Amino acid sequence: MTTLRLLSAATLLALATSASATSFVYTTDAVVGALKGTSDITSDISSSFNDDKIVLAAREDAASFVATNGDIRGVRLEAALAHIREKAPQLQARSDLQLAQSILVL
Repeated sequence: MTTLRLLSAATLLALATSASATSFVYTTDAVVGALKGTSDITSDISSSFNDDKIVLAAREDAASFVATNGDIRGVRLEAALAHIREKAPQLQARSDLQLAQSILVL
């Protein structure tokens, strides 16, 4: 009976470890994918807008926007987002949050 309990406990432990490892892999893949997307946007923005006065002036508004998860939208950020989308059409599909995060990296 003791052997059966030990075998059952070992089997449950192995299954739990496998599930945790799988969950970790999926979580890691999601995080890496999100970072790669942000990195691509940041590279597009930094190469085109790293000395742009409109975009640089929006850094404080971008920080507030990111920190509040989009609740605070400053006038300078709104102007920068419109400016970025006008000058870089390849970024049209990016969210305001993604663009604001990229502005912070400049």
